Formats: sequence, structure tokens, C-alpha cells
Amino acid sequence: MSENQPNVLLLGPPGAGKGTQSTNVADEYDIPHVTTGDALRANRDMETEFGTPREFMEAGELVPDPVVNEIVAEAVSESEGYVLDGYPRNEEQAEYLADITALDVVCLLDVDESVVVDRLTGRRVCPECGTNYHVEFNQPEEAGVCDECGSELVQRDDDTEETVKDRLEVYHESTEPVIEYYREAGVLETVDGEGSPEEVWEELRTTIDAAV
Repeated sequence: MSENQPNVLLLGPPGAGKGTQSTNVADEYDIPHVTTGDALRANRDMETEFGTPREFMEAGELVPDPVVNEIVAEAVSESEGYVLDGYPRNEEQAEYLADITALDVVCLLDVDESVVVDRLTGRRVCPECGTNYHVEFNQPEEAGVCDECGSELVQRDDDTEETVKDRLEVYHESTEPVIEYYREAGVLETVDGEGSPEEVWEELRTTIDAAV
């Protein structure tokens, strides 16, 4: 385990492997993995001048940027080092983040869109224990059955081809400007996200170590 505790931001499209690699980063550098969803759930009753996250979540509404910003600010202020995944989602959030913390490295997991579609539409999930599989890359011992608990595997609603393409459209519109923001700032590092998880991790770790 590294003695450095860097401030890391991971960017990339849905299916790029940000969750897997964020876990590796968190374990290697002994830092928390901060995702917007987890931060909102952990702080759903936190009072902000715009209300609590719970009010928006229970109404099925998108939590407004100012509320998300405050929740993330709370999360990153609580520890030495962190790996951010899923935030910032737009340029305004990126500018807010720059005001509250200093990033050591911003890494883009670069994956072609066709690869993302194959990865996500092939994903199968155990509804009982949450274990992930893939019809091509990570098959269970018995087709369609979870190795861990024996439950029948399902395809998530947001992993159908139509939904995946919709998610990629949203990514292109909202998050690609964030990538350009960091590229123009000269702090963006690109990591090939199309190798095996182990190969991607090796390159990502090397990139982080070089930055800190």
C-alpha cells in the first residue's frame, strides 16, 4: 500500500470501469472512494440552503447542483486524500470543485463507444447479492446463475442497448465539456481503458504515482 494519499479524479463514459478502478485506487492509497450517489445517501438529511437531498430523492427529482456541491464538499473535506467518481458532471461543478480542493491528478479512462455498448449490454447482475457478471468476459460457472448465492441473474433496465445509448448521449452532452475543461487546464491524463481490469489498473497506478 502506498504512503501517498492523493486527491484523484476519475473520468470516463458509463462502462469504462470507473467503479472497479476507483476501488483499486482507494485500496492502494488508503483513501475513501467518493461517489455522488453514496455521498448523497450518506448525507441525505444534511441541511443546505436549498433543502435536504432527501426531499429531492423522495420526490424522484434530480438533486440540484448546489446541494450536490455541498455534499461533495463535506465528503472531500473529511479525509486526507480521496478518489472522486461521478463528479463533477458539468463545467460548473468542475469550477466549484477547483474552489474547494486541489486535485493531484485527473485520469480519463478512454474507451471506445462500441466497447462500452458491448460491456454494458452484456452485463448481468445478481438481484440478491449484487455480484456482477458478463456474458462474454466474466461468465458464471453455470449460465445465468450466480456463483455466490445461486440466484438467477438479470439484466438491469439501464443496461439495454437503447438505454445505454441514451446514457452515452447524456455523457457526451454534459461530461465531455468537463474533460475539455481539464484538458485545457493541462492536468488531464489519459489511460487506455480497453485492456483487462489488471492492465488498466497497472497503467492507472503508474499514472497516479507519477503525479504525486
